[in-house]
Amino acid sequence: MNLYEALYLRKSTRKYVWEPVQADLLAKIGTFYEEVPSLFPGIKTEIGITDNTDRKHAPGGFFGVAAPYYLSLYSEKKDKYEMNAGFICEQLALYMHTLGLGSCFLGSAKVPKKNRNRGELEFVIMMAFGKPEGTLARRSTDAKRLPMQKLCVGPEEPKRVVRELLEAARLAPSAMNTQPWRFVVAQGRIHFFARKQSIELLSHWDELGFGILFAHVMIAADELWLDVDLIRLEDISQKEFKNTQYVLSAVIRGEQAS
Repeated sequence: MNLYEALYLRKSTRKYVWEPVQADLLAKIGTFYEEVPSLFPGIKTEIGITDNTDRKHAPGGFFGVAAPYYLSLYSEKKDKYEMNAGFICEQLALYMHTLGLGSCFLGSAKVPKKNRNRGELEFVIMMAFGKPEGTLARRSTDAKRLPMQKLCVGPEEPKRVVRELLEAARLAPSAMNTQPWRFVVAQGRIHFFARKQSIELLSHWDELGFGILFAHVMIAADELWLDVDLIRLEDISQKEFKNTQYVLSAVIRGEQAS
């Protein structure tokens, strides 16, 4: 199984078997992180893995999940650093799935003061992970996502490869399953917009959520052998929109979108 296959099968795991994960699997996670691409390579990041098999290190937070292991991601605080963190962490979550491990993002996790910063890097997000209690996967049709017709608009019918990128994006998880994104397809390009949130707490996590979404897009592009650039188009970014905010565009190079 690869990451593309995993994005159709992965679900958030909230119950775990309290057993140690083999040392070689933990090492593979670390190696994968070292090689994983970033959305914005100029932002420094670092991960830490906490062994909680003794049940002494559970994080706080209203939506805390008891798990045998926790992965924390730290980052430089630069523009779009949370989006970059989501991009990296979703790839890690999907990779864990390929190893037979479940995971769950912990948006409200609280870490001890001594663990909040690592030099110039600050804590961004935590994931619970370990061997799942029960099934690891779900069918993509069981994912509670909005139908494509409610997420995507545009003056043209998307081509096959564009539809596959859109479907991968549609399956991206989001905080409280708010699915804050909307897609506009025009001239073989996908323009991604964020709905303007009325709840500030949810809006705070939109940037990380878009990083997760863009991880799905780029994983699908790699699977389909597409050259895709995620860029911010100035002609769109200068415009004002009533209910949405422009984020980025996926531009497919060459004739592959036709």
